[in-house]
This record gives sequence, structure tokens and C-alpha cells, in this order.
Amino acid sequence: MNDTVSQATPIQPPAVRPGLSIVVPVYRGATTIGRLVDALSDLDPARGLEVVLVNDGSPDHSAAVCRDLLASSRVPLVYIEHARNFGEHNAVMTGLRHASGEFVITMDDDLQNPPEEVVKLYDHARLGGWDVVYTRYAVKHHASWRNLGSRFANAIADRLLDKPRGLYLSSFRCMSAMVVGAVTRYSGPYPYVDGLIMQVTQRIDSIEVRHLPRLQGGSNYTLRRLVRLWLNLATSFSLAPLRLAVFAGLGLSVAGGIGAVATISEALFVHQTPSGWASTMVVLLLVSGVQSMILGVLGEYVGRTFLSANGKPQGTVRSIQRNTVGHTEKKPHRL
Repeated sequence: MNDTVSQATPIQPPAVRPGLSIVVPVYRGATTIGRLVDALSDLDPARGLEVVLVNDGSPDHSAAVCRDLLASSRVPLVYIEHARNFGEHNAVMTGLRHASGEFVITMDDDLQNPPEEVVKLYDHARLGGWDVVYTRYAVKHHASWRNLGSRFANAIADRLLDKPRGLYLSSFRCMSAMVVGAVTRYSGPYPYVDGLIMQVTQRIDSIEVRHLPRLQGGSNYTLRRLVRLWLNLATSFSLAPLRLAVFAGLGLSVAGGIGAVATISEALFVHQTPSGWASTMVVLLLVSGVQSMILGVLGEYVGRTFLSANGKPQGTVRSIQRNTVGHTEKKPHRL
């Protein structure tokens, strides 16, 4: 992935590694990202924190808001700007590559994840010796169709990924630096962060946190984005869809065989079928459905392989800017 680095401000990593980095992908977050950074600035996690904002080609004025935060933020802040919209997981991967903390928390920019839960999540991970800690919600304040889509995605993940059964894959998660380093070695154009995590470690836990109603606007997740997420989950980390196509082909072949026997019987004993109709129906029943499904699955795999081999970028960084708050003078933090 090529980085075009802005020279307006220094981009060197901090001399002292913070205990916690918070990565926030920003998309249509102009009205909320300032309040989120301000709330995170009030936190006092062990060994300090930094905030990494990744503007994923947001069409609103999020870029201007984030640049203003570089000057006004009370905590170390890194602002990264994608050249275009690449998707949430791609933006998270970019943020993880530029996070320097011993632990990294990823969270959304819409304030539905309460900032005050950050320290609770961080402490649970570092004091409990967990590599990854996910959050779960007693009540989710999302639209009903999105909740249904999330349950469907988690049901698929239970069957396709090597993860603890029933674990809710939330975007509000905490990872150790070891996991972040392993995850960010993936350079393909279709990252699925949770799938990458499951390939790295099984020392995973979850805690319950609050989930707040959305303050403004609607969810950036559309049905199209959810379907794309399901495809990433299904085809990037598992051969199960190919095996499912095999079994589906066998099942349709059996059904087609039964239909073929019925068609031939009708032709032999009823004698009311038009000439050639029986043979045509036999071929259609046996071949068409099976071919369509298997070719569709194979096409998805081949297409993704083609794009990966041709170097489709995971993300292109237009600029990286870092403020200097807390890098030269660090306030004391609790241990």
C-alpha cells in the first residue's frame, strides 16, 4: 500500500509508546467526531493514550473537522486521510498500521459506543492477559433490519470461522500489539478484521458494555454494505462455500434425477407429452440449477483472486498528520 505523506506536520511516532491507541474510522462523522475526541481526551488510562482518526473518503466536511482537531486536541492525535472510500475494515487496517499503543481499541465515530467504557475494556484486556476482548450489548440501539443482519453475520461466522461459538463480533474491540502486528501483515484488498484475528489467537474474551442510541443521522451501513461484508466473511477465510456448492450440486442432482424419472414415466405411460419435451426437461432439470450455483461461487473466488493478483489496493493514504500534544511533555498517568 503506497502512502503519500503530508509534510505539513511531523509524522514520527512518539518517543514514548502509549499504553492505548484508539482507532476510529471516520465516515460522515463531521457532527460527532469532535465530541468523541473531546470525551476520549477526558480519559486517563494507564500509560496514556493516543487517538488515530482515519478519514475513509467521507463526503461531508469530516476532513476539515479532523484537521481542526489536530490543533485543539488535548491528547496525541494522528489524522490519516484515504484517497477515496475503501470501506470500514480497510480503514481500520490503515489505522492499526499507524497505531503505536501496547493495546489498540477500535470504535465507531457515531458515539453509540460510550467513550467512558474505553478504560473498562482496556483494563479488562491488559489485566486479564487477553489478546483480544470484544464487547457485547444487553440492548442494541440499531435499526431492526441491521440487528437482524448482525445476527445473520454472526451465525455465518460461527460456522465459517474458528471462533468461540456465540462470541459477538463487535467493532468495539481491544487488541494487543502482538495481534495488531500479525493482523496488519495481511495486504489483500478484502480484509475482514475479525477473520484475521481468529487466525492469530484464541485467547479471546468479551465483556458487556452499554450501547447508546444514535445522536444524529442514520447508519452508514446499507444492505449493500452488509452483503459485501458477508461475502468478505464467507469467501476470504473459508472454503465452506465451495464445499456447500458441492453438496448443493449433489442435492439438486438428486432432485433433478427424481424429476427426470417422473418426466420419462410420463412420456412412457401417459403418452400426452409433445415430442422432444421429455428429453429437454431432463437436461434442464439435471444441469441448469447445479451449474448456475457452482459457477456463481467459483466466480466469486476467481474474481477476488484476480483482483488480489493484480494489486487492487487495500487502501491508499493521501496524507498523514500528527500533532505534538503529549509527545514532548507527558502528563503523569495512573499505573
